[in-house]
Amino acid sequence: MPPFTVLHVCMGNICRSPMAERLLVVAVRERLVRRDVDPARADEVLHSHSAGTGGWHAGEEMNPPAARQVVNRGGSTAGFAARKLRSDHIDAADLVLTATADQQEYVVALRPDAASRTFVLGEFGRMLATVDPATLPAAEATPEAVHARGVALVEAAHAARQGGALLPGDDLDDPWGRGDQCFTRVADEIEETVHPLAAALLP
Repeated sequence: MPPFTVLHVCMGNICRSPMAERLLVVAVRERLVRRDVDPARADEVLHSHSAGTGGWHAGEEMNPPAARQVVNRGGSTAGFAARKLRSDHIDAADLVLTATADQQEYVVALRPDAASRTFVLGEFGRMLATVDPATLPAAEATPEAVHARGVALVEAAHAARQGGALLPGDDLDDPWGRGDQCFTRVADEIEETVHPLAAALLP
């Protein structure tokens, strides 16, 4: 059921997955503006949230350099609090995007039935590029249409990866404890997937 729900997963939920969570929202808002739709309605068509495989940072704010990347790219850090991944988070997600292959394995071990909708972020970006938009349901800026298109997109991406292997470059480096330059590179890599995803949902 709408809205189309994307769950982002990393290790501690203070760097990579919160950046992905909030930068996807930025990308969707930009697509709505292009369609002359109030960007404040982004929550109606997309639910983007995140969690970590470990709970060490539960309740904490985003890591400051990660927060800077989000804000500098037009996003907001308001209301964010790190949390540990739970089974019900996975169950409610239409798409699960993990920072690394290890975290993808963690998610699938927790919820084997989620394997077809769980991808490493970079892997999903590669699969997106192979999907023919003409095969997807009609594109409209309504919660129902975006949900239907998103679910079909995930199914098509899963079909496209059959028999293929993960690539080393699919993983996002862990920038924790490293400088702003590393966080900038990781945020750039996140945008390389979340912007095409938003464009596929709302062309």
